[in-house]
Amino acid sequence: MSNPTIRNVAKAAGVSIATVSYVLNDSRPVGEETRQRVLRAATSLGYRANVTARNLQASKTRLFGYTWRPSPPDQFNPILDRFLQAMAEAAARHGYRILTFPTITLEEELATYEEMVLIGQVDGFVLSNTNQDDPRVRSLLDIGFPFVAFGRANPDWDFPWVDVDGTAGVRQATEHLIQRGHRRIACLAWTEESLTGQFRLQGYRTAMADAGLPVDPRWTERIGNTHANAYAGARQFLSLPADIRPTAVIALTDLMAIGVINAAWDAGLEPGRDLAVVGFDDAPIARFLRPPLTTLSQPIAEVGERLVTTLVDICNERFLKERHVLLQPELIVRASSAVLDDDRVTR
Repeated sequence: MSNPTIRNVAKAAGVSIATVSYVLNDSRPVGEETRQRVLRAATSLGYRANVTARNLQASKTRLFGYTWRPSPPDQFNPILDRFLQAMAEAAARHGYRILTFPTITLEEELATYEEMVLIGQVDGFVLSNTNQDDPRVRSLLDIGFPFVAFGRANPDWDFPWVDVDGTAGVRQATEHLIQRGHRRIACLAWTEESLTGQFRLQGYRTAMADAGLPVDPRWTERIGNTHANAYAGARQFLSLPADIRPTAVIALTDLMAIGVINAAWDAGLEPGRDLAVVGFDDAPIARFLRPPLTTLSQPIAEVGERLVTTLVDICNERFLKERHVLLQPELIVRASSAVLDDDRVTR
């Protein structure tokens, strides 16, 4: 059907035109079952609201939508804070604003995208924390709505993304520890469904293989990104017999690295002397830890700038010079990545 109308949507959903209007404009309360039926009908017909009729200049809202998962009270997310600031500043320079909204589940996020597209609430979306075959990416590709992503999803899907090269970063961190004399290096990795975690873990494995160093299966723990999980994982490493116990641990975030540091102290070891620790993110707290944390710093300001600039170009139908951008993290060396002394190898 070409150019479906609100009347077509009403007929497909089995409701009145007024009810469709209430749902798409969020102007009156409508039962959730009816609301979802209207949204499904509008989506299946390819209907989009006429934003010009909503008095939006040049059919543009000059708003970009962005959603995230709220962090639990006992966790921090410094990357999110810096990312939001970078996007907001970049958008303002181009005359746009970022419309942010938290969502708890993937289903809620997808439904929110669908509704915002239908009512013409934003000109495009910024996605983050993407995973393999990410359904959000697939959904927006299928309907042809403008978006950019902080992260990759599927090499066969052509969409604009900016990412930080976690493989190269963790490889560099592992090589740094090897150069400092460490041979038994552990990695606190993320769970298997995390594509970013897979990239970072590959950096560790590649560096160890290139150095001809064996990796004991007990030196890799796949955990969630929490302090408690990292603390428990580090205690597992530190409880191994002295001749196979890791002398260094790479954690995929600074929050996890803090869990390792605290586990080392509680085990009677001095982090930065008896156990080297490396994190990822360079959170503001990293330099104030005891010892200050060696970590990988992400170019978040550049990520936000490139994403927003790319989305502005897409919305204005400009040619994209780069659709895929892979930025390099920087290793920040501090006191937590100790040089290994021979007399500490068997401690």
